[in-house]
Amino acid sequence: MDLYEYQGRDLFERHGLPVLAGGVAETPQEARAIAERLGPVVVKAQVKVGGRGKAGGVKLAATPDEAADRAGAILGMDIKGHTVHKVMLAETADIAEEYYFSYLLDRANRTFLCIASVAGGMDIEQVAEETPDKVAKIAINAVEGVDAAAAQRIVTAAGFPADVADQVADIAVKLWSAFVVEDATLVEVNPLAKTAAGKVLCLDAKVTLDDNAGFRHADHAALEDKSAVDPLEQAAKAKDLNYVKLDGEVGIIGNGAGLVMSTLDVVAYAGELVGGVKPANFLDIGGGASAEVMANGLEIVLSDPSVKSVFVNVFGGITACDAVANGIINAFALLESRGERVTKPLVVRLDGNNAEAGRAILDAAANPLVERVDTMDGAAKRAAELAAGK
Repeated sequence: MDLYEYQGRDLFERHGLPVLAGGVAETPQEARAIAERLGPVVVKAQVKVGGRGKAGGVKLAATPDEAADRAGAILGMDIKGHTVHKVMLAETADIAEEYYFSYLLDRANRTFLCIASVAGGMDIEQVAEETPDKVAKIAINAVEGVDAAAAQRIVTAAGFPADVADQVADIAVKLWSAFVVEDATLVEVNPLAKTAAGKVLCLDAKVTLDDNAGFRHADHAALEDKSAVDPLEQAAKAKDLNYVKLDGEVGIIGNGAGLVMSTLDVVAYAGELVGGVKPANFLDIGGGASAEVMANGLEIVLSDPSVKSVFVNVFGGITACDAVANGIINAFALLESRGERVTKPLVVRLDGNNAEAGRAILDAAANPLVERVDTMDGAAKRAAELAAGK
C-alpha cells in the first residue's frame, strides 16, 4: 500500500524523524486555516505519482489568502492520470542543499538496500542514469539492520559532507527503525535537505507498506484510501479473493498466481488475432475451488461490465479437477439464488489431478453457457473469440 505524502510525514514524525509542521486540506478554506496557523507554506498536491512539481502541483504561498488560492488551483488537477483531491500544506524551509535517502526491498538480490546520494532533488532519476557514481547503493543485512556504526558507513559511502554527517547518520538509524517497525517495503526521502541554518530535515516522505503484514498493524487499515481503489477490487478483497482489475474484455479465473499470469499472456496473444481483445482482470482463487469460492470469483468477474466472456483455467493439484468442475456447476445455482443469473459464456480448461473426471462432470451438466476446451492455447483462443463476438 502506497501512502500519500502527508501520511508518510505523520509516520516519520511518530518515529522521531525531523519533519516540518503541516496539515492536509480538501478545500481552499481548510488550506487558509492551516496557513493561518503555520505562516508561509508550500502547498503540495497529494497524488501517488512522481513529477508533481513539474506538473504545477507544488506552489509556495506567503499568506493565508495565497494558500487558499494555490489550493484552489491545485485541487482537481490531473497529474499523470491522478486527480488531486487533497493538498498538504507544510512550513517552508530555507534550503541550502538537497540530498536523497531511501531503504527498500531489493527483490532481485533477496536483501534490503539503502540508496543515498548528495545530489537529491527533482532530477534524482536523471542523476542516477547519467552519473551513477553519485548514487551509493549499500546492501543491508536483515539481521544486523542499521545501527550507529552501519549508519556511519552509509554516510561515508554516499559522501555526505562532514557538517551534516552526524545528523544524516541519526536519520539513517531512525528511518531504518520506521522501515522495520511499520513493515515497509520502501521509505524514501527526496529531498533530505540541509537548511541555511545547518539543520537536516525530511522534506518529503514516500512510503510503501507491505499489505501481507497488515495483520500486525491494525492502524494501517485507516491509511487506505478507499476512494482511490477500484470498487471491484474492494469487493474482491472483502471476499478474500486475489483480484486486480485490468482494461480488457476476457475475465480470467485461475488457481495459482503463476498459472493466472501465464493465462493473461496467452489471452493477450490470442486477442491480438481477433481485434485486440485483452484480459479484463487477474483473479487467483488459490487452492480452494469450492462452489462458494467459484461463485464469489464469478460474481466479481461478471460484475465488470467490460467482460464479454470468462476463461476459467485450472490445473488440478491438491484440489482435484472434479471438485473444481462441481464448483463451477454449483456456482451457477448459487449465483442464481443470489439473484445474479449468469448470462456470459465461460470457457473452461481443466488439467492435472482428476482432469478426466472433471471434464465428464462439465459435459454431463450440458450448461449452454459453458464450453470446455482441453488445451490452454485453444481455450484462450475461444475465450477471445467469444469476447469479440465471433
